Amino acid sequence: MNIDGKLYTLSYGNLSAIESRPIEIKPFFHLYPGSTALTFSPWGCNFSCPWCQNHHLSQSQPDPSRARYVSPDALVNTALSGDEGLCGSFTEPTLLFEYCLDAFPLARKANLYNCFVSNGYLTGEALRLLCEAGMDAIKIDVKGDAEAYKKYCKADVEVVWRNIKEAKRLGMHVEIVNLVITKVNDHQACLEGIIQRSLEIDPETPLHFTRYRPAFRFQEPQTKIETLEKAYEIAREAGIKYPYLGNVPGHRYENTYCPNCGKTLIKRLNFTITSYNVTKEKRCPDCGNKVPITGEYIEK
Repeated sequence: MNIDGKLYTLSYGNLSAIESRPIEIKPFFHLYPGSTALTFSPWGCNFSCPWCQNHHLSQSQPDPSRARYVSPDALVNTALSGDEGLCGSFTEPTLLFEYCLDAFPLARKANLYNCFVSNGYLTGEALRLLCEAGMDAIKIDVKGDAEAYKKYCKADVEVVWRNIKEAKRLGMHVEIVNLVITKVNDHQACLEGIIQRSLEIDPETPLHFTRYRPAFRFQEPQTKIETLEKAYEIAREAGIKYPYLGNVPGHRYENTYCPNCGKTLIKRLNFTITSYNVTKEKRCPDCGNKVPITGEYIEK
């Protein structure tokens, strides 16, 4: 359904995609490392970002002939065949709000975790209800400063930062991602602003700077690696304990380092953990620094 130029789905349980995916691809780097989550999505989105990587889902009118109904029970049972959690992703999962309120308690009862990959544009009440239903974690994409939100998303950036803060207050595991987009949000003032606001909320919250590549209606060149590296280094110097660089496979800044002694704690390659050196007590084995990881390492 199209309302004021934005797409919405009204079909409870009619999913556009279901797929088992590594949690690191979301990216969640501090949530049940090594695990997989059964990932599901609706049609449509409440944003219309011109660079959307999943525009074939997010910017398509819902098509009943291609939709498939999956009950909350069936979703959970499917996840239990090999996944450790559920994840609403691909498009904005809050469009399946009521569905998740039914599915998440079932998943929690079955010892699965529940998470969202979200643009963070929802009401505080919706966030609270999701938390009460059993949502354990949320990864929120911060798309830039107030100007970028106004121009490209027709939205208010303050809503997103409010929800990041509220999710932390509710006790959810939170990770922040900034897709660094050429000529949109790649200037230093914007990057520094995102870093500063992240610091004010919690310096231990993972902050990912990920590489944009041309997609959909946006064809500016892909993000320079040097820009991403500078963002990472500014974040580290400012006091962010766990900054990351993403969408550059094999880069050293995809790894987790102890912010106290510098030891390499987790090595990653292509969304896979190749080395895990955190103790069972979730501490650095060299200096004993506590590492903020939710859930256990799942070695597969």
